[in-house]
Amino acid sequence: MSNESLANLLKEERRFAPPAELAAAANVTAAAYARASEDRLGFWAEQARRLSWAVEPTETLDWSNPPFAKWFADGRLNVAYNCVDRHVEAGNGDRIALHFEGEPGDSRSITYAQLKDEVSRAANALLEL
Repeated sequence: MSNESLANLLKEERRFAPPAELAAAANVTAAAYARASEDRLGFWAEQARRLSWAVEPTETLDWSNPPFAKWFADGRLNVAYNCVDRHVEAGNGDRIALHFEGEPGDSRSITYAQLKDEVSRAANALLEL
């Protein structure tokens, strides 16, 4: 196969629409894309308010030193808390947080509560180091 033939394989233009049932249950809809397009900074400020912040940011985007953009630079949050703990606190500890599918016969589902325990064990092990 020539290099020219290989180069043709690097460009994929086909589109695969999701199944209608999946699209209907999506977290992000076309309306969200439209909102983001109309007011980019307002959209991301709105999304940031969905998180639990230790210190709420006062500025969405700091563009004072282009090309180095800083999003929510004066805010402070705990990412692990936002990804795991708050879901357990909201009563969703028994919901699947992570499903792993590996080689045939190698699969595991972990709930938010189990994941919180695993994260806590890992954090404590790192603290002991």
